[in-house]
Amino acid sequence: MNSSEEIFPSWPLGSAPPDGSPNVLIVLFDDVGFSDFGCYGSPISTPTIDRLAAGGLRYTGFHTTAMCSTTRASLLTGRNHHSVGVGCLANFDSGFPGYRGKISSEAGTLSEILRTHGYRNYMVGKWHVTPLTESGPTGPFDGWPLGRGFDRFYGFLDAETDHYSPELIRDNTHIAPPGTFSTGYHLTEDLFDQAIRFIASHEASVPDTPWMTLVGLGACHAPHQAPQELIRHYDEIFNRGWDVERTERLARQMTLGIVPEGTQLPPRNDFVEPWEDLDDVTQQVATRLQAAYAAMLHHADQHLARLIDHLERSDQIDNTLVMVLSDNGASQEGGPLGFVNAMGPYNGVPEPMETKFDRINDIGGPDTHSNFPWGWSMAANTPLRRYKQNTHGGGVRDPLVVHWPKQVTHPGLRDQFCHVSDIVPTLLDCIGVDAPEIVNGVQQRPIEGVSFASTLKDPQAQTGKNVQYFEMFGHRGLVHGDWKAVAFHPPGTPYEDDQWELFNLHDDFNETNDMSVLEADRLDAMIDLWWEQAKLHQVLPLDDRFAERFAENAERHLGGRTFFTFWKGMGHLPSDVAPDLRSRSYRLDATIEPIKTGISGVLIAHGDATSGYSLYIDDDGHLVHDLNIGGSHQILRSPRPVPLGATRLGFHMFREQEGHHGVGQLLVDGEVVATQATDNIFFLMISWSGLDIGLDRGTAVSHYDAPNIFTGELIKVTVDLADDQIIDGDGVGRAEMMRE
Repeated sequence: MNSSEEIFPSWPLGSAPPDGSPNVLIVLFDDVGFSDFGCYGSPISTPTIDRLAAGGLRYTGFHTTAMCSTTRASLLTGRNHHSVGVGCLANFDSGFPGYRGKISSEAGTLSEILRTHGYRNYMVGKWHVTPLTESGPTGPFDGWPLGRGFDRFYGFLDAETDHYSPELIRDNTHIAPPGTFSTGYHLTEDLFDQAIRFIASHEASVPDTPWMTLVGLGACHAPHQAPQELIRHYDEIFNRGWDVERTERLARQMTLGIVPEGTQLPPRNDFVEPWEDLDDVTQQVATRLQAAYAAMLHHADQHLARLIDHLERSDQIDNTLVMVLSDNGASQEGGPLGFVNAMGPYNGVPEPMETKFDRINDIGGPDTHSNFPWGWSMAANTPLRRYKQNTHGGGVRDPLVVHWPKQVTHPGLRDQFCHVSDIVPTLLDCIGVDAPEIVNGVQQRPIEGVSFASTLKDPQAQTGKNVQYFEMFGHRGLVHGDWKAVAFHPPGTPYEDDQWELFNLHDDFNETNDMSVLEADRLDAMIDLWWEQAKLHQVLPLDDRFAERFAENAERHLGGRTFFTFWKGMGHLPSDVAPDLRSRSYRLDATIEPIKTGISGVLIAHGDATSGYSLYIDDDGHLVHDLNIGGSHQILRSPRPVPLGATRLGFHMFREQEGHHGVGQLLVDGEVVATQATDNIFFLMISWSGLDIGLDRGTAVSHYDAPNIFTGELIKVTVDLADDQIIDGDGVGRAEMMRE
């Protein structure tokens, strides 16, 4: 370089959003039914959501994908879920393009798109679009929120988590919950604390830069956990039963204009009993389970109020585009009678009604994994048919509230058909930017959703969206214009045997008047169109399997690995990357420095108060193993304290060839010191909570106060799995159905 050349400083400008670009706040509820917000007809108290609706818009034709991972993939990308590789749950990879369980790099997320236009992006809560086999401490992190365009993340990666003992991640690091049940901790409150912190910190740092925040709540996915005073409040509201509740909700919905006048309730969903046919004990339990669900929603609304209040106090609310929605209809996963702690039944420990009733006052607490019965899920979806996982209205038609005072100046109802894939193009339209053709160096798939931004100001606006397909576990559907074709698919049966129904949604809001015979030609044409859409969007091959896909994924991930060494200093392991002890023989062996007087604490623990196992030394110096299956504690304790100088402590389980029986042994320095036969070993699920060595970081697996840190010198723990695993496929399917 010539020394005479003059060098000038420069400060290149980064990407900048259009002037006046709004902040974006998306509040995504989980498993909340079409009628569950107060402003959609429910008696559940949701004054914050109702206030947003009163000053904004309520959509009555908004649709999702019937499941959580799939709706999230579509919400984040503006494409159909199969198109971006998440045709079903993130928990497995079927090997086909539409079913990888991970959002394709060819489908940039809303956060990645907005980042190119100068936005900062924050997320709290449930993610569930990363394969769970990639959720461990080593990632890979390219599918985690920070790998997909978010600047900060605080939440969990799996389908659900215990709200008193959550599996938490901050950015790319697993962390322990910052509180306990005894200190008043609840995940929902924590998530809103973090959302407020992200936004307030943003204001402190870059107040002139717009932000996007996604709040993905665990409410109201099971486990239904909420403050007891709120739960008891709802007993007297719901003791009238689900039949009366459905009737009253429909009447309110017609008054509110949510559904057309003259809408009739469909018959009860299959296998739902009339409320009056239930005995008194069953009614009391069912009422309390519904009360826990309602309290969880009420509780979430209370804490949403704090976030909205912050936006109002900081003068951000007028130019913040708020969307409040649910990811699918209310869930059928509680079965006909519901559960107080589902972890027991999923592992073969029965929960008869007498047991449920004995534990009725525990429902919603830290040692319960509660879920409500089909009848209440049916009521939550009033006046629609079926549930989450199904492509009838009860699975795919959901509430959507939009609030944006700067632009929505005439609040009201909107009945246009729209879909979760339409949210990204709608937001881009509102901001005034286009989706980039290249994101992170990757050529992008076209946006498939259609903007409904025109409806924000014009209740009669036509969006131009004319076709939308649906598919979930072989259930299929297609909306074309005013018409909907839909097929319920019994798993394991030939697809050609499915009975298609046809409805005119303009005249038949809740799909009760089947026109398939009168409009046979139209139905045939719509079925043909469904197959065209399926080919276009990577839906094929159809796959209605549940258990088999989970089993295949676990086997492929472990790659035959049966031996694990966990050294002192290891971090937390989520359940999906921890050793799989289900329905097999195994050995747990801890190596420690020679034991001294007064040593106690946990050597290895996997799970929480609802289910799991723990090997520990109690306060009296005895070696203890607790096989906690659904709160049923099978304790094996050494008859004498561990002798001074011992260096190897273990528990070995030998599975019997038939059934789910086994024999457990405690060992000290290779010598068997106690033996226990059991009729129940893990055969479906260990826990939603993960594994730690040297402590139990969640709600305690056994009868001690967590974290019960080991006070000696732990060197390592090894886990050795035998090759005698036999999984009950049907049972696995039932358990894994809870993972969406």
